[in-house]
Parts: sequence; structure tokens; C-alpha cells
Amino acid sequence: MSATTELHPHARALLSDHYAAVDADLPALLDLLFARSAGEDWHKAGTFKHHLLGVYRTLALWNQPREVRLLGLFHSVYGNEYVDLTLFDRERERSTLREALGAEAEEWVSLFCAMPRTKFVQAILQGQGAGPDGLKLEGADGQVYALTPRQVAAFIVVSAADIGEQWHSWQDEIFAGYPQQQRRDLKTNWAASMWPGPLKPPSNILSMLSHLLAPLSRMPAGTGIPVPPAFDGCRATLSPRDEAAASALYWQVVTRMHPMTEMDSARHLLEATVAHNPWVGEPRLLLAQLALTAGDFDAAQAHAAAGLAALQAWGTAWDKRIEWAGWMAWARIELQNARARQWPENLAALNGLGLVQ
Repeated sequence: MSATTELHPHARALLSDHYAAVDADLPALLDLLFARSAGEDWHKAGTFKHHLLGVYRTLALWNQPREVRLLGLFHSVYGNEYVDLTLFDRERERSTLREALGAEAEEWVSLFCAMPRTKFVQAILQGQGAGPDGLKLEGADGQVYALTPRQVAAFIVVSAADIGEQWHSWQDEIFAGYPQQQRRDLKTNWAASMWPGPLKPPSNILSMLSHLLAPLSRMPAGTGIPVPPAFDGCRATLSPRDEAAASALYWQVVTRMHPMTEMDSARHLLEATVAHNPWVGEPRLLLAQLALTAGDFDAAQAHAAAGLAALQAWGTAWDKRIEWAGWMAWARIELQNARARQWPENLAALNGLGLVQ
């Protein structure tokens, strides 16, 4: 398989910020959005601009229709229950966004911002909303929000992309138990509040996301919302136990908290990581590097290809110490070298690695 066919059709455009190649109207929409200071607003793992682009990237790699991708890009611009961000005034500027996004996409943005999103996630996890009648949610003010099956499917997809893009160990702590989180006093829990924390991969959110996405594989036909590739096309789920174990094992290796007296120790821990959680790419890429170092180029190629596929199945990094584009570049370097059956023999030579087409 060639390097080109291993990449999603939008991957290279997204990696190069060539947004017009994904959607000819996207550069103008980004200008409209980012003129509202999204690049200055703090947001979890970076800025709000960084987050919105990441959500859009995931939805593009998930082959979502344009209105779903635009919902992801503008998903919080009217404000919502989670963030104190209002880039557009719902009362005065809906017509501006309706003209720019189209009627359906703007309606979805408005509804997604207004509805009780925590209740939505809770309802889906409780098995509601998968039938032909859609879903009804009651807000704190008593207003009822009626969602069609198409909206339920789209909102599941955007919710998963939104949560996956931003979540790391800091949110594991401050939003512990989501979507059943409880209010905790900040002064008492001051250590947990210190941002950004160690940027460890999350230990309790992918399991929830796997169960949130699972209903998509049995939704009524005709919603027009493609099933994302994550979790084997949303057919598999991840247990909380396996997620926590995988995160802990991976962290033992990448921080060298476990004694690394020989390569086999790291390899065994990483293989156990993959056994517990086969749905993320970064452990595979570490295994690929170990295989390259050992001269096992066939194993390196298999691990690197699996890691590259997993990164594209998410469109965001699991290990957020390095951004998604960086992990993608590293995966392709490993794959290229595995196929060429070569790898640096000294440490300094690693510094000169580069992807050559």
C-alpha cells in the first residue's frame, strides 16, 4: 500500500492548513469566526481557535456532511452550559450566521448551544434517542427541546469529537465522573485545579465516548450521518478498567517511571497497553520505534501503519503533549523508514530525521 492510499483524502490538506481543499467556502468562514477573538480565548488544551479547528478536523476525517462539520466548527459560538464564550449574539446575529452557514447548519448550532448538553449525553448513555421518534430534553428553565433522529445522530458525533479533542488528565480531575460530575470546592481541590497538569492521556473518558458513539451503529436508516471509524466503526466499546490500565501502562513507559533496564521491559508494557486499549495510535508508534531500533522492520511497519490509522480514526491526539499533526508526522517517518529497512544507529542522527516523499 502506498503512502498516499494510507492517508485519508483530506489528511494532507488538513495537515497543511489548506482548508479550501476541504471546503471552498471554509477560508471565508474561518475569517468570520476568528475575527471574534477565538485565537485569544483560553480553552482546555490550548485556545478556542485551536479547539474549533481540531473538532472540524475530526469531523472531516469522519466523513461527516458539511452541515455537521460546520456545527462542529461553530458549536459553542452562542455560548453553552459548559463555557463562558459568546462569539455571536443569539438575539442579533443569527441572520449573519444563517447566511454564512446555511439554514440547517445555523439552526443546529443554535439548538446545540441552547439545549442541556449534559442531559443529552446522559440520555444517550441511558439508551434513549436511538429510535424513530428522536429525543426530547427538558432544560433547566422548563423549555423542551425536540430532536429528530438526524439531529440526535449529528449531536452524538459532534459531542464525541468535541470531548475527544479537548480531554486530557486535567479534565479527568476537574470534571471527574462526567457526565455525572458533582460540584467540588475549588479551594479544597486546589491541586487538581492547577492547569495544565501533567498532560497525561485521559484515563476515564474514552470508555464513555465508546458507549456514547455505540448507538450510531443501530440508529434508524436515512439519518444521513455517517458512522465514525473510531472504535471499529462504533461497534466496539472500551471498559473503564481497560482504559485506566492502558493509560497507566503507557505513562510508565513515556515518563520512564518504570525502570527501563532493557528494551523488552518497555515493549511488554506497551504491548499490554495496546491489549487493553487498541483504539489509540501513540502506543503503537512507540512500539514501532522499538522495533525499528531492534531491526525488526516488519513489526515496525505493522505498528506504524496501525498507529497512523488510529490517529486518522480520531483526528486528535490521545497523548496531547504533542499535537495531532506532530504524531502524524512521526508515524509517517516511522513507516517510511520501516519500508526502507533503515533507522539511525546513533542518538544524534534521530535529530535529523525528516519525511521525504
